[in-house]
Amino acid sequence: MLWLIGHFFAICIGVSLGLLGGGGSVLALPVLVYVMGVSPKPAIAMTLIIVGTVSLLGSIPHARRGNLNLKTVGIFGTSTMLGTYLGARIATLPFVTSAFQMILFGLSMLIAAALMIYRSVKASPKPDEDGIDGTQYIKPACKYCWLWLMTEGIAVGVLTGLVGVGGGFAIVPALVLLGNIPMRQAIGSSLLIIACNSIAGLVGYLGHISLDWTLTVSFTFLAGCGTVIGAYLAQFVPTQHLQKSFGYFLLAVAAFVLVQNRDSLQGLWKSSAYQQPNKGVAAVCNEVSDT
Repeated sequence: MLWLIGHFFAICIGVSLGLLGGGGSVLALPVLVYVMGVSPKPAIAMTLIIVGTVSLLGSIPHARRGNLNLKTVGIFGTSTMLGTYLGARIATLPFVTSAFQMILFGLSMLIAAALMIYRSVKASPKPDEDGIDGTQYIKPACKYCWLWLMTEGIAVGVLTGLVGVGGGFAIVPALVLLGNIPMRQAIGSSLLIIACNSIAGLVGYLGHISLDWTLTVSFTFLAGCGTVIGAYLAQFVPTQHLQKSFGYFLLAVAAFVLVQNRDSLQGLWKSSAYQQPNKGVAAVCNEVSDT
């Protein structure tokens, strides 16, 4: 029964990706961990395969429409791939626990949900084909945008390698604001970048974990089918309202993940707060006099 429920969620993840162009991939990790019973570290590596494959499939229609900016993909994608590989290597270190990765994932989901809700409220759709160009971003004057683009690329990549999220919630606005490309090209280019990131992250994990390839292939196949369904339904459903509703749903999932790891979260908080207790003035004076 859990196997069927998990694969049903795989279809739902694909549908959300097809409808919204991103965001749904963040659901793959909690489904694999809390429904399918996969350990967090292998689940993150499996998520990279799922997200990368589905994103690559999603980039094909954009490529046919000419919505891929290969120059920007080369600049930003190189830095994100480097960051993703580094993040994956960091994740395999002994001191990076599964609980820490899930807490970081939950916090990332909170940010993604907040940005999705904010953009759905601020968006002012225009009467175009799909309303994509209606989402406006203020383009600041930036003398060294390419440098900031690479810096954010490394940061997003490290996050992708650590917790398996695609990072589309940060990649798309970065491409628009710093890459100075239209929204349509940003969405198409981000899918190709996410696919490249997933390959880099998977390389960083290989040899350190074992994967359930049967589950990975079946989950990826159904998510890909869901993406096709979602892309078809997108022409009938207003994207702006979907983004807002999905953002609130992500908030609920993020809260669930953090609650499930609340003991580890409290432990991290206490260790950081009490690891070095405050010393009295007399103790400090004694230390100074001793030296």
